[in-house]
Amino acid sequence: MKHAPADLLDRLRRAARQEQFLEVVSAEEATRRFRAALDLRPLPAERLGLAASLGRVVAETVTAAADAPPFDRSSVDGFALRAADAAMASEAAPVRLRLNAELLACGVAPGIEVAPGTVTAIATGGVIPRGADAVAMIEWTELDDAPDGPVVVLKRAVGPGQFIGFAGSDIARGEALLRAGTVVTSREIGMLAAAGLAEVPVVRRPRVAVISTGDELVPPGAPLPPGGITDSNAAILCAAVAENGGEPVPMGIFRDDEAVLEAAVREALDRADLVVMSGGTSKGAGDVSHRILSRLGAPGVIVHGVALKPGKPLCLAAVGQVPLVVLPGFPTSAVFTFHEFVVPVIRALAGLPPREETQVAATLAVRTPSELGRTEYVMVSLAEAPEGGLHAFPLGKGSGSVTAFSQADGFFAIPALDAGAEAAAQVSVRLIGKAARPPDLVIIGSHCIGLDAVLDALAARGLRARTLAVGSLGGLAAAKRGECDLAPAHLLDPGSSTYNTPFLAPGLRLVPGWRRLQGVVFRPGDARFEGLDGREAVRRAAPDPACLLVNRNAGSGTRMLLDGLLGGVRPAGYANQPKSHNAVAAAVAQGRADWGVAIASVARAYGLGFLPLADEVYDFFLPEARASRPAVEAFLDALRSAPVRDRLSALGFVPAG
Repeated sequence: MKHAPADLLDRLRRAARQEQFLEVVSAEEATRRFRAALDLRPLPAERLGLAASLGRVVAETVTAAADAPPFDRSSVDGFALRAADAAMASEAAPVRLRLNAELLACGVAPGIEVAPGTVTAIATGGVIPRGADAVAMIEWTELDDAPDGPVVVLKRAVGPGQFIGFAGSDIARGEALLRAGTVVTSREIGMLAAAGLAEVPVVRRPRVAVISTGDELVPPGAPLPPGGITDSNAAILCAAVAENGGEPVPMGIFRDDEAVLEAAVREALDRADLVVMSGGTSKGAGDVSHRILSRLGAPGVIVHGVALKPGKPLCLAAVGQVPLVVLPGFPTSAVFTFHEFVVPVIRALAGLPPREETQVAATLAVRTPSELGRTEYVMVSLAEAPEGGLHAFPLGKGSGSVTAFSQADGFFAIPALDAGAEAAAQVSVRLIGKAARPPDLVIIGSHCIGLDAVLDALAARGLRARTLAVGSLGGLAAAKRGECDLAPAHLLDPGSSTYNTPFLAPGLRLVPGWRRLQGVVFRPGDARFEGLDGREAVRRAAPDPACLLVNRNAGSGTRMLLDGLLGGVRPAGYANQPKSHNAVAAAVAQGRADWGVAIASVARAYGLGFLPLADEVYDFFLPEARASRPAVEAFLDALRSAPVRDRLSALGFVPAG
């Protein structure tokens, strides 16, 4: 509606009497005052199905409901066999093995045990049958006839565990998959699905009401009257809200009428977590916003006028816990101040980190071999190098992993004509998801679900940790080279029967962690184990060829414990060497093995019988040169805190005194 000349003159007189900006402050001071008045913690959680969680922020730690893979499986087409039968095979001296009458395609449960001297045909993804501890590629074999049935002629040696993806090698049941603050992409959705989860707790998106003010504004696409301006600000701001994790709530255009605009603002405050007004804050005839804000409730106007060009007329306010920002009307000023002051608030409420760069230079930490003839993209985790810059650690989980891409910070390419990339080589890492900031803490060594309790406490303080599970000895080596902040380990010295302390080296400190009970795991009701103590069970099971062991990998603390008990005996199944307690438990629970050694908490999770063997000590090697880093000090504080100790106890561990 057009204003009468008298009305216009009255408005001009009021504008002439209008107060100046309350106080023009620097951008830094404006930011400090604004944030001090707000609660910038992420909004409460809501649970969504996987498809609906895309682009959302994880609100709390999510743990795996199932192993991935859920069973030991073949990674190639070929023949499941016992590695001992194939150890000496060659082109010159091939080995002949009888073919079992079974074909293990995907989804087929094995029915025939692989006895010595036999093989079973298996497809990629097929379940490894009982008795087998390796797979030979079909390209290495020929099929021959014999009087008693088909024979597979093997022309290459096969090592234990070759071409087997062990149960839980990618995801272990109970493992922390995602921590608070992780943005859910298609990578995370695939990982959650593989881990048996159908929904995820995410931070509720902040609802951002967008109000446009001005007599001159018209909606996009509408005819422009004389002096009219298309309202482009609302469209820009709504899109920017969505880009930064918010849910835009467009309220529409409101004229410079104080009563109408106040009603619109009050409605916006009821509907939204943050209110953004565009226009109506500069000194002029239509400036009514700051007067409205002053009577809506405490704390009210916080800043009115910032020493910025463009953007001086910015007004920052809050009503209760709801931030309210009045942006300048000119589009350039509005967009500039929105990104400078509003975007950080939206992202904080949404649980999102700041945007970061997309490509960085890094030094490759270890040599990475590659197959000649094709370009290889290597997934890497980034960490700060002791000498400055970044180290790139290849993840090396293999093509069957659903977590490698999610856990990587980025990747680099090895050209087709190169046989690999050497350690200390400079590589250009293309970042995934623009997550350029290195982790605050790098932990390399043995993994334990107890470690998740400590890292969750750090995550609550905004500290990001990167964990690389390479085993106790691998972690110790990394600590000696200064490549990590902490190296968790449970290394038993057979001579002294002491954990970890005998392995200390100059420049390292031992940080006490917790004790966890190791023991023999078996299926309940198995008379070969029921009623025995752990050591007696090992003594009886070891010489029994029908009692299959599932072992652990060389270099693990569990393997060192078991080898000490076996005293040189190599039980049936000894060459079956997965890399986690979960994989051991899965093999026993599924009947692919009869016994193994794992920790008590894992035995409970899989419903297995448990015969105690020893209290294992899980400690941390700490390079002295990194001991004063703030993230390391925060880790040590969390480790000693009552909430973490209580959680460790609830998991079945005994925290160090």
